[in-house]
Amino acid sequence: MFKRSIPKINDKPYSKNLLTRDLIAGFTLFVMLVPQGMAYAMLAGLPPVMGLYASTLPVLIYALFASSRHLSVGPTAITSLLVFSVIAVFATPGTSEYITLVILLALMVGVFQFLFGLFRLGYIVRFISPAVLGGYTSAAAIVIALSQLKHLLGIEGGNYFQIHLLLSEVGGGLGQIHWPTFLVGAGSIVLLLLLKRVSRRIPAALLLILVSIVAVYAMGLHERGVSIIGEVPSGFPSLVLPALSTEAVRQILLPALTIALLGFMESLAIGKAIADKEKYKLDPNRELKALGLANMLGSFFQAFPINGSFSRSAVNHQSGGVTQMVSVFTSLFMILTLFFFTSFFYYLPNAALAAIIMVAVYKLVNFAQFWHLLKIKAVDGWIWVVTFAVTLFIGIQWGILLGAGLSYLLLLNKLSQPNINEVGYVHEDKTFRNVARFPRAQTRDGLIMLRIDSSINFANIPYFEDKVRQLLAARPGTETIITDFKSVNDMDAPSFAVLEDIIVQLKQEKGIQFYFVGMKGPIRDTASNAGWDQKFPEEIRYFSLEQLLKDKNIRFHAPPKDNIEQAPFMYMI
Repeated sequence: MFKRSIPKINDKPYSKNLLTRDLIAGFTLFVMLVPQGMAYAMLAGLPPVMGLYASTLPVLIYALFASSRHLSVGPTAITSLLVFSVIAVFATPGTSEYITLVILLALMVGVFQFLFGLFRLGYIVRFISPAVLGGYTSAAAIVIALSQLKHLLGIEGGNYFQIHLLLSEVGGGLGQIHWPTFLVGAGSIVLLLLLKRVSRRIPAALLLILVSIVAVYAMGLHERGVSIIGEVPSGFPSLVLPALSTEAVRQILLPALTIALLGFMESLAIGKAIADKEKYKLDPNRELKALGLANMLGSFFQAFPINGSFSRSAVNHQSGGVTQMVSVFTSLFMILTLFFFTSFFYYLPNAALAAIIMVAVYKLVNFAQFWHLLKIKAVDGWIWVVTFAVTLFIGIQWGILLGAGLSYLLLLNKLSQPNINEVGYVHEDKTFRNVARFPRAQTRDGLIMLRIDSSINFANIPYFEDKVRQLLAARPGTETIITDFKSVNDMDAPSFAVLEDIIVQLKQEKGIQFYFVGMKGPIRDTASNAGWDQKFPEEIRYFSLEQLLKDKNIRFHAPPKDNIEQAPFMYMI
C-alpha cells in the first residue's frame, strides 16, 4: 500500500532503503535549516520565527512539484539581504508594515516565477553572465558580513547597504561596544570554525544555538544587556492574505522581478550540477513553476521569498538523499518544532545568529574567479569588477541590474559585429584560411574572398557592408567579391534587402560581381522567398568556394619552396 502511493524513482519502487536514506537526509537538513532559517530571517529584517515559517509550507510545496530530486529550498543569505535592502527603503524593519510588504514581495516573486515557467521562459536566465553573478555574490557576501557587525558588537546601527557607510557606522560605534555581546559573538564564531575544523559532519550551527541559549540563561547575560530574540510564537503560521495596493505593487515590482530571476538562476545552477552528477534531467520550466508555487502559497502563511541553497543541497546529496521526500520530512520536522519547541529559543542571542550568518557567507567571496576570468578574457574580468564595485559602493540591487545591463550591452555589441575574415588559399593544406592568421595564405589581385562565421541579421548586416567598403577602398582594382556562407546558420529578411542594395549598387557603380557560396538549406529557402532565384541566380548557384573557383578557372599557384619553409605557422580560430 505504502509503495503504491509513492511515485517511482528511476523506474524503481520507493523502497524501505530509500525511505531510510531520505529520512536521515531530511533530519540532517532540518538540523541545518533551523539556525539558518532564523539567522536569515534576522538578516531580512524580520522576526526569526518567520525563518521557520519560510522553511515549512514553501519547502513542502516545492517538493511536490519539482523536477530536481536533490535541491533543498528555503531562506538563503543573498535573497534575505535583497529583501532587506528593498523593503527597508519603504518601512522600518520588524514593524507590521515592513512584514506586510515582505509578504507581498514573496507573492509577487512567486507570481513572476510561476508565469515564467508557465510560458516556458526558463531560458532567460542564461543571459545573466556568470561574471555578473560572481561579482555580485562576492560583494553581497561582504555586505552581509559587515551588516552583522552591529549585532556582533552590540552597537546601534542603521539600515545601510554600502560598504563605506557600513564601515563608517562600525568605526563610529567602536567606543560603544557592548563587551558581553561581543564576547558571545566572537566566541560563537570561534566555536563554529573549530567545530567545522574537527568534522564537517558535526551540526555546528545547531550546537552553537544550544550552547549559546544555555550560556545566556545560566549566566543571566540577557540581564546584562545581551540582546536575545525573546518570545517566539508557537503553532502553525496563521493564514494571512497579502495586502495588495497599487502603490505597494509599483514600488516593489522591479525588485520582485530581480529576486525572482536571481533566485531561479541560483536554484537552477545548484540543481543542474547535482542532476548532471546523478545523470537525470532537470526541467527548468517545471522548476520555475515549483518555486513560483512555493513562494506564492508560502506568502499566505507569512513566508518571505525562498530559493535553492548551495550548502543545504550539497549536504542533502552527501547525506544520501534520493528524492524530494527529503524536503517533505524536513518540512514535517519543522512543523513539529513550531508546535512544541519554539519556547526553547527565547534566550537565543542575536549575536549567535549574526555569527552563523558571517561564517556561512565568507565562502561566497571568490576573488579567484575574477583572476581566472581576467586571465582568459579581460572583458569578462572587468564585468566582474564593475558588478562587484557597484554592489559594494552603490547598493546590491544596482549591482546586479547594472552588471547585467553591462553584460547585455557587450553581448549586443558582439552580436552587431560578426566575425568576418578575408581568406586566402593555403597551398600546402589545399584549403582556405584567414589571411590575418596565416601569412602564407594567397590572395589574388582583383579578387576578395570573405568568410562569415556568424548568423546575419538586421543588427549586424551594416558591419558586413562597412567591411566590404573598407576592403574596396584599400583594393581599388577589385572585380569580384566572393562571400563564403557555409558557417552562416540564419539570416533575416532585412539582411537580404541590404545585400540586394549592395549587389546592385556596386555592380552599377564599379562593375563588381558578387557571389555568395555555401548557403545552407534554410538560408536558400529564405533567399528563394526573397526572389533571389530570379534576381540573382548566378550569385547564389555555387555550393562551395572550390566549386566556384574551378568553374571560373581561378587558380592559386604554389609559392616557392623556400617561402613555404620560412612562412610562420599561426593557428586559426
